[in-house]
Amino acid sequence: MTEADAGPIHAFLAGRGRDGSGRRLAGVLAFDDARIEGVHDFIQWLFPLDAASRAVPGAPVLGPAEAAAIRADPAARAGLLAARDRMLRFYAGTTGWRRAFDHNHLRITRILTALRDLAGIDEARGFHEAVLGFIAEAGSPVNPESLDYWRRAVDD
Repeated sequence: MTEADAGPIHAFLAGRGRDGSGRRLAGVLAFDDARIEGVHDFIQWLFPLDAASRAVPGAPVLGPAEAAAIRADPAARAGLLAARDRMLRFYAGTTGWRRAFDHNHLRITRILTALRDLAGIDEARGFHEAVLGFIAEAGSPVNPESLDYWRRAVDD
């Protein structure tokens, strides 16, 4: 498979392409926390899944060949892990999502699933443990359904 055959998500995560809004990975990773909270069309590029997004119509869907290309490409994997790190900083530094219901709970499920599928279960579990630590600090206000989705995303 050539670089061009890998697909737009792969190119974006590897730092060679642009997302659907014309942004490069470095630009998205440089978003401040307010922009991460307020912009809703980037998370599908940072953490792609093999299912269509119900929240953002037209967001990319990850096919099997592109997923394999991401897993095999050190640059794309590094981009994915840089995105993980940025989202960990966001969740550590903000508290608005630490409540019973919030759109970030869906984002967390997406992040866990993408990390599991593209970077491995250990990466997903590490993110999961960090998020659980953040909500424990807030008195564990997240609804049981979200917690269950998160748990299922990291179960083997």
